[in-house]
Amino acid sequence: MTATPQAEPTTNPGAPSDPRVIVVMGVSGTGKTSVGERIADRLGLDFVEGDSHHPQVNIDKMTAGTPLTDEDRMPWLRTLAALVGERYADGRSTVLTCSALRRGYRDVLRTGVPRGKMFFVHLHAPFAVLEQRMTQRTKHFMPTSLLQSQVDTLEPLEADEPGVVVDVTPGLDEVVRAALAALEPAEPRA
Repeated sequence: MTATPQAEPTTNPGAPSDPRVIVVMGVSGTGKTSVGERIADRLGLDFVEGDSHHPQVNIDKMTAGTPLTDEDRMPWLRTLAALVGERYADGRSTVLTCSALRRGYRDVLRTGVPRGKMFFVHLHAPFAVLEQRMTQRTKHFMPTSLLQSQVDTLEPLEADEPGVVVDVTPGLDEVVRAALAALEPAEPRA
């Protein structure tokens, strides 16, 4: 199990007195919903399933096996940024699931909250693991045939993007533990 920090959070993203947004990101098949729901539950935060906010035209396109373009994604990303922004303005921390494949997409999401208030948990696994998981699921519109296009589109978190990469090859409990450990406040330095 490897959790690779990208940038160190300075405060606990789930602290009620300091609302934050935790984005559980990654390509299809990484378990964003399962991991995100458990993080939200364990930290007592709001949970927003990003896929449930796709416009129907996007869902139809993906169901037909056609990858989304940047133009397809932008209205959806702006909607998600507004949703987390509203919760933040109300003092509520949120866990959002969203593929957030490119830096530009993550930049759009960040427009909803003040600088430094968004932390990314990038779920990652080898292609073969994800492909196998996708062939076994039955309740999702994303076909396995689109996995390669998502992998090709993915831009890893950059050094200035607060976040962590978590390997999702192990079981769900271990993945959630690694993600939660990355969300812990940094220990005071002497």
